[in-house]
Amino acid sequence: MLALDAVAHGVPEVLVGDEALDARVRWLHVSDSAGVARLLDGGELLLSTGSSWPVEPVDLRRFVDELADAGLSGLVLELGTHYRYVPAVVVEAARARGLALIVLHREVKFVTLTEAVHSRIITGQTDALRARDEVRERFTALVLRGSPADFIVHQLAQTLGAPIVLENLGYEVVAAEVPLAMEEELFTEWELRSRSAHRRSEQRRERGTPAGADDWLIVPVEARGIRWGNLIALPGPEHPAGRTAVLEQGAIALAVGRLADGDADEWARIGRRRLVDGLLAGRFAGVGGAAARLEASGLPLRGAKVHGLVVSGAPVSVDRADAAARALRGRALAGSAPAGATAPAATMLVSLPPDAVFDDAAVLAFVRSLVEPADVDRLTVSVGRAAEGIEEALASVHEAVDLAGGRRRRAGRGPHLRRGENRPLVQLVTALRDDHRVLEHGERMLAPLISHDLQRSGDLLDVLEAMLEHPGNRTAAASASHLSRSVFYQRIALIEELLGADLDDGETQTALHLALLVRRSAGR
Repeated sequence: MLALDAVAHGVPEVLVGDEALDARVRWLHVSDSAGVARLLDGGELLLSTGSSWPVEPVDLRRFVDELADAGLSGLVLELGTHYRYVPAVVVEAARARGLALIVLHREVKFVTLTEAVHSRIITGQTDALRARDEVRERFTALVLRGSPADFIVHQLAQTLGAPIVLENLGYEVVAAEVPLAMEEELFTEWELRSRSAHRRSEQRRERGTPAGADDWLIVPVEARGIRWGNLIALPGPEHPAGRTAVLEQGAIALAVGRLADGDADEWARIGRRRLVDGLLAGRFAGVGGAAARLEASGLPLRGAKVHGLVVSGAPVSVDRADAAARALRGRALAGSAPAGATAPAATMLVSLPPDAVFDDAAVLAFVRSLVEPADVDRLTVSVGRAAEGIEEALASVHEAVDLAGGRRRRAGRGPHLRRGENRPLVQLVTALRDDHRVLEHGERMLAPLISHDLQRSGDLLDVLEAMLEHPGNRTAAASASHLSRSVFYQRIALIEELLGADLDDGETQTALHLALLVRRSAGR
């Protein structure tokens, strides 16, 4: 209000300010009465000449206390008509009660001030109503389109210009729109920080005080007496519709979506898939932030044994992955199929206690619970080595992806298990996956075969891969490539001619196998 031209014309001087100037002004009231406090509803800015104020200092102090008790936002006193200066007791009492005190050194028309202030208040209220309508329309449209939870959280972050977190009732992060640079700081010990923020929010609610500029704003996501979680907005700029109103609209959209999901836990499925897919794609600023984000989502890393898994060959119910891991006293996050996958598949991170057994039998029992019984024989399960910490965990899941990129076997022979600890060459490729020289070397070595296959829609790379998987058994290799023996031998002869190499040479076989693994790891 002090910034308005009409107020500036009175040459205002702030005698008591600081935090008191942050008080919201609901209305401007003009009165010189000593008993004006009983006429106030709270939130008013009082404009006065002080002509009927008490004379005695003790009465003046009581007068200011009564104004503060009534919830007055601030006091504006015009000097010259009655007071030439403000009594010291008024300044002291206002400062003691945190009540804004402003004096005007030049005479102004009070009607001009009231018109200017009320116009500003009404305009602000109108703008707020218009902004709320726009926000309501936006999030209603999201509900009607069936937008997933993570997209609604993204829209909230865009609307409020602030980080947004959606958590479940267990204080686990379901979805978040947070700058990558602040992930580690925000999500480390997330449960403790969230519980503390909830306590402070509850205390503010009991006292009836609004959230401060540095407070987390928390709104429950609930409908029909069922509460699924909470939306949390971190500190950010004000919004014309009000930050709380915007967050409430987001919570309504999420609640309606959750009702539409029925018994399915779409929140967990979408949030975890996005998290795992982001890790595989390298969408994180640092390993510390990635680790904190995983743990905030309910996947233990510290003091845990983590495996990367790829389950392929049949439709996988990622919703069951976490329940199956809990049966092993662990947790799981399931993502999408690896890049380039031609069959139904899912990528997972499984965290288990250090003493948990995850041998072949345990792995197969785990994945059997993720598919329909009729699909079990079609499964191929690729398991990365046990890992400790985020960097090893990422290596393990990349290792599983590389293992899963191998040739698909024929269906109907029961679940097929591939483990990273049994494939030293895959381990090497995973360790060197970021070295461009390895990729370039592999591309150069395979270039004649790649060119031949592209020009003639050939299958030389597939034949070479089948031969390298069965280096001592050409009959098995021919069967794996689905070719007759005679046609298979013709392909091998053509490969040797194009490469100018002897495929019976062990060093050549190793180099070609490495080149194929690198190419597969790069998703080509």
